[in-house]
Amino acid sequence: MSEYVVAGRAARELGLGAREFELAVQIGAVPTVPGPERWERRVPRAVLDTLRAAGDSPGGLRERLRTVSAQEAARLLGISQGRFVRLARAGCLTPVRFRINRYRAVVWLYLVDELSRFGEDRPDLLSGRLPAALRTTVDEGADFRPRHWRTRRVAQLTGQARGPWERAAARAAVLAAEVRAEAVPDPAERTLLAALAPELTTSRSESAATAEVVRTVCTASDEDEVLWHRLLLAAELEEARGHVATGPVPARQRPDAARAAADAAARSRAEPRPLVRSGESVRRATRLRRILARASAAGRRGPVSPPAS
Repeated sequence: MSEYVVAGRAARELGLGAREFELAVQIGAVPTVPGPERWERRVPRAVLDTLRAAGDSPGGLRERLRTVSAQEAARLLGISQGRFVRLARAGCLTPVRFRINRYRAVVWLYLVDELSRFGEDRPDLLSGRLPAALRTTVDEGADFRPRHWRTRRVAQLTGQARGPWERAAARAAVLAAEVRAEAVPDPAERTLLAALAPELTTSRSESAATAEVVRTVCTASDEDEVLWHRLLLAAELEEARGHVATGPVPARQRPDAARAAADAAARSRAEPRPLVRSGESVRRATRLRRILARASAAGRRGPVSPPAS
């Protein structure tokens, strides 16, 4: 018997549907290792045996993967749907995935387990008047649901990446094409990142209009968020330069990607980086450091205090 099991078979053995298994891998409910194909995941046989032997299998695992929309989430927390949406828009809760309904509206989905923990940890937000800062944030039009979903998804992907080039590709995946061109001026590096780009979502688009909604959800737009991802992308690229990406590259891009890997590594070794930066570069770096410090402070305080738009 093979030591590692492919995704489809692992899902069947665990009694999970394809979407359930995909979510289980994303949130770490089913530990996986890299497969032979890029971004492919496989499950160690020992992990499968342990999960199947659990006393609550398979119902317990499926319950940990249960997601609900805002209406059901509000009911579970014992609050109105309007209050729940305000809490979610303010960044108190992070969606785990989304779908597009027939009206091309985004329907955010939340893990029931996380909702339960939120209710236990923050009962003060479930009744009475909401904090003034939170009310102001929402009243001014802030909506941190897409931003926090993107952050969560990129973190999942960087955790699954084989190496620094794959991590950089995951960081770049949420940046618009024009932003990537500015952040990664080397065409060879951009080609390589495009070849290694992971899927942010497996939601299928039935029309061009729906595809545009999905693209919008998957693309960072707020200036602070864009700069945050650019900062992390720059850090990943600094580590990646000089390393050749490992593992197979999608066939449709393999020749370009192979040349890109060699060209990018060669240029990184051959071309010295300027020690003196322009005034604009210095100002941008200073702002990025401030954003990083603010985000770190917000993370220590918890999700109720989202970064300013």
